[in-house]
Amino acid sequence: MKYSVCIPTYNAEPYLNKLLLTVRQQSPSCEIIVIDSSSADNSANIAKAHGAKTIVIRKNDFDHGGTRTSVAQEAKGDILVFLTQDIMFADSHALENLIKPFMKDEKIAAIYGRQLPNAGSSLFSAHLRLFNYSDSSYVRSVEDRSVYGIRTVFFSNSFSAYRKSVLEDIGWFKKGLIFGEDTHAIAKLLFAGYKIAYAADAAVYHSHNYTAIEEFKRYFDIGVLHRTEDWILKEFGQIKGEGRKYIRSEALYLAKHNRYDLIPAFVFRNALKYLGYHLGLKNHFIPKSLTRRISMNKNWWGNKH
Repeated sequence: MKYSVCIPTYNAEPYLNKLLLTVRQQSPSCEIIVIDSSSADNSANIAKAHGAKTIVIRKNDFDHGGTRTSVAQEAKGDILVFLTQDIMFADSHALENLIKPFMKDEKIAAIYGRQLPNAGSSLFSAHLRLFNYSDSSYVRSVEDRSVYGIRTVFFSNSFSAYRKSVLEDIGWFKKGLIFGEDTHAIAKLLFAGYKIAYAADAAVYHSHNYTAIEEFKRYFDIGVLHRTEDWILKEFGQIKGEGRKYIRSEALYLAKHNRYDLIPAFVFRNALKYLGYHLGLKNHFIPKSLTRRISMNKNWWGNKH
């Protein structure tokens, strides 16, 4: 199967040269498409120098779902591999291992790979990656929601692959979402009778040392997504059970590393995440001038929202 590598970029100069070199090393003949949101740096020229098909859009026109759809429709590959600009492959077989499950089961519509914490990650950041990305691969269908609940639709377009034909069947990625275009697409694919896979042997380094305020903003946006697309929670279950599991796991992780000094930060950060998420669920009661300030995806808050 031929595949196309699709990378949305914005001010990606610190990462893009190394990323495109390693993509070419792993797959010399694959199509690479970079869609750049009018970066202020040299991102577009770097992409062109590596032979990537380069599309430049206005910064304000970026849309998590719509931009990826435009790249997907442009791509020639049977398989669409989506990367974010700041990932680093963990080994020289990451792309090959990512798409392997497609060969084993034609009902698998989408696959995501493992994300490992970057060197220098905080304990909070490292734990998040280790909690979300285990060392065991799996395949899931919509029937698994009775066991895994909302985790059934967990997915990440930072390192993922889709069959182009089935993505087209569900109408591509939804436009106009604050973010979470991957979660939305996976829910639709599962209800269409397809399966999704997690390839633990396909790994990249990708993590963020978010501050407590940045995590508050991210969880605010998750709450907005879950309000605007409330059918996902109705069909797959509420997030609160996962939240309790995460808090217990994080507390044990800090204890394992003898970082009891971080307990106050642990309490504060999780309280802010809880507050941010529930404010996001109630964002329609908050003045629009304020929602933009407390959101991570500020450009989303235009007149139509």
